[in-house]
Amino acid sequence: SLPRLDKATKSSAWFETLEAAGVGIALETVERAALPAWIAQRLQQHSLQVAPGEEGQRTLHFFAERVEGNLLAAHQEIQKLALLYPTLNPRQPTVLSFDQVENAVLNVARYDVFKLSEAVLAGQGLRVARMLDGLQAEGESEVLVHWALAEDIRSLKRVKDAMAAGRPLPMALRENRVWGAKEKLFERVLPQIDEPTLAKLLQSAHKVDGIVKGMKLPAWPTDNWQALLRLALMFSKACSPR
Repeated sequence: SLPRLDKATKSSAWFETLEAAGVGIALETVERAALPAWIAQRLQQHSLQVAPGEEGQRTLHFFAERVEGNLLAAHQEIQKLALLYPTLNPRQPTVLSFDQVENAVLNVARYDVFKLSEAVLAGQGLRVARMLDGLQAEGESEVLVHWALAEDIRSLKRVKDAMAAGRPLPMALRENRVWGAKEKLFERVLPQIDEPTLAKLLQSAHKVDGIVKGMKLPAWPTDNWQALLRLALMFSKACSPR
């Protein structure tokens, strides 16, 4: 069982040897943006659907928030809805209201620090706060969460400095090992985030580094997770689409 592999890894000698000795099956992650459509498709398989229009979209996004990062639990919640609201006529799917979904679907979302990083860079403040709550509840290390936030801030600063020195953006991103989904987020964020903002974020990340290691600082929360939340929301606000 391996994490998602890039093209270079898939063409490496060790992977080709491994694949020749068995069967390789790629199970791609359903990204957050695609999750509502995935849920709607799975509901249809059980002759269920949400209300049309805005109410239905609100229902699907609520459902996605409850099960993000946990597709097995999402599948189980859909099966539960099929048992609670069975369809008598397959040609006429049962229409689920927002209240029915809200009352039935448990909060079983699971998060990781890398998805948190993407949410911060996308400027999704509310989602960032929810993910930090989830990471805290799951017992994630505060030091690891801080590292993920601080590393993105440092990477933005390095790429910004490289561009100021005349490096083309694609080359600067490559040299700083920024690729995949994060590459697109950097491309959007870099033109709008200025040097004073980056300097303030770097200073704040330095302070939070001390807090998660036991220091107490004036004007900052003494609780590690509250300090991480403040840093994450500051960073997320700076990355919000203008």
